[in-house]
Amino acid sequence: MFGQRRRSPASSTLTERGQQLAAAIDQHKAERIAPAVRRPQGGMRRFDGAVVNRLTATWQSVNVAIDAELRTDLDRLRARSRDLFKNNEYAVKFGRAIRSNVVGPEGFRFRADVKDPSGKADEGANKAIEKAFATWCRPEQCDVAGKRSFIDLCDAIGLALGRDGEFMLRKRRGAGAGTFGYQLQLLDMDRLDTFYNLWPADGRNAVIMGVEIDQWRKPVAYHLWNRHYTESPTVTRYRERVPASEIIHGFIPLEDEQTRGVPWMHAVMRRLNDLNGYREAAVIAARIGASKMGFFTSPDGDPAPVSNGVDGVTPDTKGEFITEATPGSFDVLPEGYGFEAFNPDYPHQQFESFNKAALRGVASGLPGMSYHSLNNDLEGVSFSSIRSGTLEEREDWMKIQKWVITQVLVPVYEDWLEMALLAGAITLANGSPLPLAKKAKFQDHIWRGRRWQWVDPLKDMAAAVLAIENGLSSPERIADQQGIDIEDVINDIARFQAMLKAKGVVLAGTTAPTGTIASAVAESGNDGGSSSTGKAGKKARVLQAASTTVADLVALLQDEPAAA
Repeated sequence: MFGQRRRSPASSTLTERGQQLAAAIDQHKAERIAPAVRRPQGGMRRFDGAVVNRLTATWQSVNVAIDAELRTDLDRLRARSRDLFKNNEYAVKFGRAIRSNVVGPEGFRFRADVKDPSGKADEGANKAIEKAFATWCRPEQCDVAGKRSFIDLCDAIGLALGRDGEFMLRKRRGAGAGTFGYQLQLLDMDRLDTFYNLWPADGRNAVIMGVEIDQWRKPVAYHLWNRHYTESPTVTRYRERVPASEIIHGFIPLEDEQTRGVPWMHAVMRRLNDLNGYREAAVIAARIGASKMGFFTSPDGDPAPVSNGVDGVTPDTKGEFITEATPGSFDVLPEGYGFEAFNPDYPHQQFESFNKAALRGVASGLPGMSYHSLNNDLEGVSFSSIRSGTLEEREDWMKIQKWVITQVLVPVYEDWLEMALLAGAITLANGSPLPLAKKAKFQDHIWRGRRWQWVDPLKDMAAAVLAIENGLSSPERIADQQGIDIEDVINDIARFQAMLKAKGVVLAGTTAPTGTIASAVAESGNDGGSSSTGKAGKKARVLQAASTTVADLVALLQDEPAAA
């Protein structure tokens, strides 16, 4: 081409040779600097879980923010989870297990732990706070609707966590909120608009699925519908912005930077639904198999002529014979027609094993549930295996209890205490109210979740006593492991002993009231403790005492002369 110098073949070869030498030098340098980066023969090393081939083509390989997934899936997940909790027996069992094990029949136990600057318990303040809080826990004081006690609210919160993956409490403070100026309202999570999303702009906070957050993802406000969208269309529906200070929104996060909760059954919902369909088909097939079923056939394949019917087999207007599948009945076929039986072989012999395998997978995906608990199947279960599974269950329940205490009970108590002190509703025995200025002092308290008894509690109690005697534990720790307040135990024992003394009742194995054995021993000294008469009198009085214990008899025998 005009204006360009043509290269000779020799110069072109030299240039290519120089490029090859330069590449060889660069490769040599790279191998000297980082010899460990060499590719192995046969290709690059990779994680098997990241390989993409025809077997893994449908496996998700792109990371998506959890909130981005929940924007489209959360409402559907919650709706399907609620349907299972209504209509699936295993989901119903899971809901009962949540209520029984997280909250329990007695609820979380509360104890005020107020101390003086010296570290001594302030008994007066503790009793006043505990009495006032017990009063507030009643339905008419705790619930804005006056229907649920605090235990009932905690029960509903636990169920909402498992069913919806999240819960939402709205606080009501001040005038009209009961004697203590503080009440709670448990809201339906459908009130929080999942499809209301805004990106931050011009100083405006972001809104993610109805939750307004700041730059640190801390909730600032909640955008709530005034009513459920399925309620009467005649009522105007609008969205209300509620400050986060009036809302307790709780969920156990599945991933980081998560704004809304996920139903706890999210990993097993598909399996439960498929299992429902399989069992329904098996039941229908079994019902068909228990009845006679089949098809009428003719030699030439022509439809039957229309007639008035023959012996219970009635043709329709098209000439096709119709019969009812009635168990135990037999019909007579028309002339020239045959009958091909249809007998589905159900229940199939693999039905039970398949059902168990599916439920084992479901139990593995649910917190605090083992297979034998979920399926009520104790067949072939030994004591050691059921104990191992139960221990794992209870660890899950105690972890959830700890979360509920931290995220719900502690904030509720601190809010209640502030409003109750402000209202002067916590009074000492002399009638004077606790001062608001000492709120920080009165905040110390303890929550205890429910605990469980074993199948053989005698062995566990013997082990606990042995640990106490050898200095490996303490009565307070043992009581705490059982969800019991040691102060309540001591107070109950003292009250019981005072009652016995006042009534003059002595039970076997209890400590004798003052003036029985002690007075008998003291009186024996007046008779001359060294004389046989004195010893005989002491023995008689001790044996006649109604409160004589084994320890008294042992002491008495040790005082007797040894046998010859």
